[in-house]
Amino acid sequence: MNDMVWFGRMVQRLINKEDLDRETTRVMFAQVLGGEQPDLQQGAFLAALAAKGETPEEIAGAWEAIRELDTVKVKPEVDGPILDNCGTGMDPLKTFNISTAASIMAAAEGVVLARHGARSITSTCGTVDVAEALGVDVEPGVEIAKRSVEQCGLGLFNGMSATVHPKGLFRLLSQIRFGTTLNIAGSLASPVLPHLGVRGVFNPDMVDRVARVMREIGYREAYVFHGLMDNGQPGMDEISNLGATVFCQLKENGSFDSFKMEPEELGLKRAKPEELAPADSPKEEAVRLVRLLSGKENGARLDAVCINTAPMFLLARRVKDFKAGVELAKELIFAGKGLAKLKQWVSCQNREPQTGLARFERVLREAGVTLN
Repeated sequence: MNDMVWFGRMVQRLINKEDLDRETTRVMFAQVLGGEQPDLQQGAFLAALAAKGETPEEIAGAWEAIRELDTVKVKPEVDGPILDNCGTGMDPLKTFNISTAASIMAAAEGVVLARHGARSITSTCGTVDVAEALGVDVEPGVEIAKRSVEQCGLGLFNGMSATVHPKGLFRLLSQIRFGTTLNIAGSLASPVLPHLGVRGVFNPDMVDRVARVMREIGYREAYVFHGLMDNGQPGMDEISNLGATVFCQLKENGSFDSFKMEPEELGLKRAKPEELAPADSPKEEAVRLVRLLSGKENGARLDAVCINTAPMFLLARRVKDFKAGVELAKELIFAGKGLAKLKQWVSCQNREPQTGLARFERVLREAGVTLN
């Protein structure tokens, strides 16, 4: 059968709300990544799969195609486990770059992170954008990011770079402005393949499914979540201090625990959406992040970073519960540990460290911050 005809029939099955098995989905995504189908068929496939609602098997099939065919793989040599902290993007509420600040704080406590992030598609500043504005080299290829994981305990692999995903993922993500399986499977297709994960998703309906996918592809432990608004509506691919957060925890024994958590349970005040709003540019976002990490803030933005650092501390066995994780993150920020770790990261993940550090120093000056 002609591949185009077969592919079209599989798309029709999805339109009819029929599920596909993992292997069929893997083959279809392999054809999409390779540009073997017309653009109309590719777009119809992604839209139909998202509209039906992806099963764990379908997401795993997409991940397998990306990981096998379109991911440059590395294996950092570190002591202990490696953790990934990443969101899918495409969430209804746009916030400042919470996950990047939280990752820096986790690394400041010795948690080893290999992050797999992207540039912004629908907001003003994604993980890669703010890291670049801070002085981090985001286009160096996987070996320098790997070295940064080894030397600094924090490295960022650019999910929208051809040096990381050379075949098609970077091309597809740059052309899509709605949430698809690629946002989920692509975020999981790290060059490192960590076994501990913290994952924010763009829809609360995806929380349990993504946790099951993570178990399917080899994660040993994970927290997957979606943060709700104060009125209970979908909000952000972060832990929320606006309202409740819906969680699914993948436990070490392979079981799952689904639960909700309110900010008040952690001793935090509820924030307003405008308090978490992003800056107008990556440059401004970098300045605001530096001010936050220097301890010059003590409000909703600080709470958001600390609450999102907590699950990384839990997975790395640094604390016993979420509340202790929030408290530890605040202690580290006010002790200057986060800003020191950021400077080390800029130095480590760079082909030209002096150039990156010069940019970082400019951000410090604009933020009115002095690093001892």
